[in-house]
Amino acid sequence: MAAALAPRPRRQGVQDVTPRGGGAGAYRRAMNDAIPTMRFGPVTVHFGEKNGKYPDGNQLVVRGAEATAIFDTPQVAGRIPQVLAEADLALLGHVHEDHMAGLHLVPGLPLHVHEADAAAVRSWEGMARHYGYDEAVLAALRRKIEVQFHYRPRPDAIAYVDGQVWDLGGGVRVRALHLPGHTAGHSALIVEPEDLAFIGDIDLSGFGPYYGDASSDLAAFRRSLARLTELPLRVWVTSHHKGVVTGRAKFLALLQAYAACLDERSERLLQRLQDGPRTLAELVQQRLLYPPEAEELWIDSAERRTITLHLAELHEAGRVFLQEDGRWARA
Repeated sequence: MAAALAPRPRRQGVQDVTPRGGGAGAYRRAMNDAIPTMRFGPVTVHFGEKNGKYPDGNQLVVRGAEATAIFDTPQVAGRIPQVLAEADLALLGHVHEDHMAGLHLVPGLPLHVHEADAAAVRSWEGMARHYGYDEAVLAALRRKIEVQFHYRPRPDAIAYVDGQVWDLGGGVRVRALHLPGHTAGHSALIVEPEDLAFIGDIDLSGFGPYYGDASSDLAAFRRSLARLTELPLRVWVTSHHKGVVTGRAKFLALLQAYAACLDERSERLLQRLQDGPRTLAELVQQRLLYPPEAEELWIDSAERRTITLHLAELHEAGRVFLQEDGRWARA
């Protein structure tokens, strides 16, 4: 289905474009810094710091004959307020704090998000369920993202569904492809007829897939990665790390290496159980995703969720079992 885009006057400006803690001088420096870009027909990619490495991201702008859409609003969006001022709608590929960092600049801009992530963007309570972290972690995280990412709920967000199409005019269309796993609503945004896909946090990084939140799902992530291999595309853009990938052979090689991290993590868990049974808490303390020196508010919660998902998958395959004493053991 094609989403109707109601005609409206062009925005005359955006709000609060001065960098936090800056002033006029800081604003001018930020605006004068060159931001690398790439063009693919109607699509412009504005690269965030270090190719969009977290906490930044890469900003996509798609210009049709009748409307302009922006995909996500990472931190780099705050350095291109003139671009945001031209937008007619914002499409979120999924909901996480780093993908909402520029929404405070365009509070009246129509915002579309997949229906499975809609509650997370509409209220803090929905976002807290989305993360699923411990209460103490959530309280500290809220304070952090309000300062670092200008987090504000958007109760007016419009829910979209898998396969929804936005017609921007002049033959330029955007189609949503639901690819859950990272979050329940994580979606690719495909620009037609450019055969370009914004694949968000399927970021093809060496870290591998992230599925450490309550809304994440390991089995769904596996299915989404398999689905991506079937799409006849020519350009893939990630939110972080890789940025732009062209050439199908290169993309498939990167995707295969990225997907291999899933099985590698399962094998590492099995190796840790080789020396004897372990409780979930013991496995979390050893860490599966992050190095021992890493310090972030969500790490223990993310490790617990990730390890739980892998143990469930291994249990279903008959490779581990839960003993009566609450420890996991190899079958």
